[in-house]
Amino acid sequence: MLLQERFKRVKAYAGVILIQFGFAGQGILAKTALNQGMSHFTFSVFRNGIAALVFAPFAIFHERKVRPSMTISIFFKIFMMGLLEPVIDQNLYYAGMKYTTATFAITLSNIVPALIFIMAWISGLEKVKLNSRHSQGKILGTIVTVGGAMVMTLFKGPPLGLPWTKQTSLHQSSSATTSPYPHDSLKGALMISAGCICWASFTILQAVTLKEYPAELSLTALICGMGSLQGTILTLAVERGNFGIWSVHWDTKFITALYSGVICSGVAYYVSGVIMQERGPVFVTAFNPLGMILVAVLSSFILSEQLDLGSVLGAIVIVTGLYLVIWGKSKDETSCNKIIDKDEEATAANDLEMTTKDDDGISVPGGKLPSHNTTAV
Repeated sequence: MLLQERFKRVKAYAGVILIQFGFAGQGILAKTALNQGMSHFTFSVFRNGIAALVFAPFAIFHERKVRPSMTISIFFKIFMMGLLEPVIDQNLYYAGMKYTTATFAITLSNIVPALIFIMAWISGLEKVKLNSRHSQGKILGTIVTVGGAMVMTLFKGPPLGLPWTKQTSLHQSSSATTSPYPHDSLKGALMISAGCICWASFTILQAVTLKEYPAELSLTALICGMGSLQGTILTLAVERGNFGIWSVHWDTKFITALYSGVICSGVAYYVSGVIMQERGPVFVTAFNPLGMILVAVLSSFILSEQLDLGSVLGAIVIVTGLYLVIWGKSKDETSCNKIIDKDEEATAANDLEMTTKDDDGISVPGGKLPSHNTTAV
């Protein structure tokens, strides 16, 4: 039993780490595709449409016996999840990335765990005791995380040129990695922050929906399909008459949409849903700083992005706050496990006492049977 619990814990950690590797690759590809002029509206539509097409067959056959029936309440939740994450969050996030960098975007998205904690607290999914050190750590971590986001947004500072970025920038002209959009950290940060609020809301709603509809593959396919449909309507309304954005070619834009759809929408939604049912929504987003580090390294090599002092200081503050939240969360889980262990021990003791009753139905303390004298008197 202990080995099985450890294996489940290792799977949960491996799952969230793999998600961060997937998001890191997507951040680099997305920034490259956006620099090449890809519309973030059609990007979102293609990404979620591909995810729905890939995962729908698996959902139909694998979960045909366990999939709950659809109700109006569940359909409304799926509609809202499709609107919050695939449509609003992704469009705001990619639009904000156009005006900043891939590193800035994924670093700022580290405020999501703090936002999820606040929303989970309000909705009752997260228990908070104000006189508990663990809860105080989570609250303080949330405040510090938001403060770090403000440092990133409002303070730029001097650039921290790395040797390889300096060399690349000397030879770099108008290439695929050069953004055609003016750099505007404040505008980009506001868009990304608004998207993060929608992402956090989506995660909370996903956790609630999985209790009523515990079919992860089906829910993934439905969310992506709904998001693609809603995104198509939005794109037709906003980009009216601009039919060129719908053209598909075998290039970086298509590869980015394919990768993002399968890995970041399909696999990430499914794996997050499975882990969320065991460890909760805060745990799923607790490893976001790993994605930030991966993107920072990759983007400096591939996209020649230069870090500035404000981004680095803000990232340090955000990660500090994030791990205060994680510390509080881990201590809560430890306390909860101790309570469960005590309950199991008490139950086992009661069972033992029931099985060691003597013939007259009297319980024997300590679970020891009395010795009966079988010799006739």
